[in-house]
Amino acid sequence: MSSSGKSQVTTLKVDVNEKVPLKKAIPLSLQHLFAMFGASVLVPILFNIDPATVLFFNGIGTLLYAFITKRGIPAFLGSSFAYLTPSFVLMNAGYDFQTIQSGFVVSGLAFAAVAIIIGYTGTGWINKIIPPAVMGAIVTIIGLELAPTAADMAGFAVGLSNNPTESNMTWIVISMVTLLTIILSNVLLKGFLKIIPILIGVVVGYITAYFMGEVSFEAVSQAQLFVLPSFKVAKFDMTPILTILPATFVVIAEHIGHLKVTSSIVGRDLAKDPGLHRSLLGDGLSTALSGLFGSVPTTTYGENIGVMALTKVYSVYVVCGAGLISIVLGFSGTLSALIRSIPTPVIGGTSLLLFGMIAASGLRTFIEEKVDFSKSRNLILTSVVFIVGLSRISVNIGQVPLTGMGLATVVGISLSIVFILFDKLGIMNEKE
Repeated sequence: MSSSGKSQVTTLKVDVNEKVPLKKAIPLSLQHLFAMFGASVLVPILFNIDPATVLFFNGIGTLLYAFITKRGIPAFLGSSFAYLTPSFVLMNAGYDFQTIQSGFVVSGLAFAAVAIIIGYTGTGWINKIIPPAVMGAIVTIIGLELAPTAADMAGFAVGLSNNPTESNMTWIVISMVTLLTIILSNVLLKGFLKIIPILIGVVVGYITAYFMGEVSFEAVSQAQLFVLPSFKVAKFDMTPILTILPATFVVIAEHIGHLKVTSSIVGRDLAKDPGLHRSLLGDGLSTALSGLFGSVPTTTYGENIGVMALTKVYSVYVVCGAGLISIVLGFSGTLSALIRSIPTPVIGGTSLLLFGMIAASGLRTFIEEKVDFSKSRNLILTSVVFIVGLSRISVNIGQVPLTGMGLATVVGISLSIVFILFDKLGIMNEKE
């Protein structure tokens, strides 16, 4: 590593294409793995499929994404939640998972098709239909709509699955110890320790959870050291394909929002270089590959974006390291079981900070893009997107409910197009 590279590590800034010494890269990569692990493994658990297989394809997808984007975008591809609802509809209708996989494959290919279109048409039209007044609000919603999930995992009573009636004080203590450790590590520590606060927080939280009786090693002791991922080829059927396909738009909207956040964090427009089309293509092909062989669709992960925002380590090699470790976990029953033994409140304490930082990144967009809220157009766009995204309004597209950030994106784009048409017709009283 060059001397300038060492200087950047010291000043807590590691750029996208910088390599990090192995002894520092490993804990940094583990930090990314810990950040995404809880959410990514939850999806296969809900589908009742092998988590090790999903971890394997998460890693493969992350490396494929890095290759397609020419190692220009640091992004970890984890399990997508956007496909849960249509998949559950199909499962309740009697379809087996291998048949449902066909919907994932076609959705990924549709994702890739949109990428190719953008490659030929450019991104200028996207900047017009998703202006900063819309995108800043959407990115903020990405973080804020995850807030109840983080609070639930942290032990607070917010009406979700883990604690539907009352707060769990044991979980709250563990999550608060984890959160406080991360904050103090980032504020008080110096040098390399300052850029691994999440890893430190997870370790301290794990130890705390162990002494409070929330850690079980039974699954670890029973797990085999070496296992093979379970590959099951998709069975194609039109009903699952047509049912799942509408969810593609939600993930594309999520992807664009995440890329905007990442661009804001690293300080340059990644939608231009290496390009939004490459980013979408990488995610689409990863989803298609995962679905074809028995895993779940992938998406860029807000948790890992939050890690980069906190640590200022943007190295794609560190993210790829997390992908490699994820692949290894796909072959190791013991290691996989050990990481799965991390208690939910530890992940919850971490998420309370990371999801909040995503929301703050959206607000940062307003400042950096100099959005003028004295202009009624900007004020209307942001206001409507916020209310639609945070109000839990739901609109069904077929059997797929569109809500939150996905619906807010549709409304924001539609309203932007209306304003553009008004401009073309010359009937807008306000000129931007």
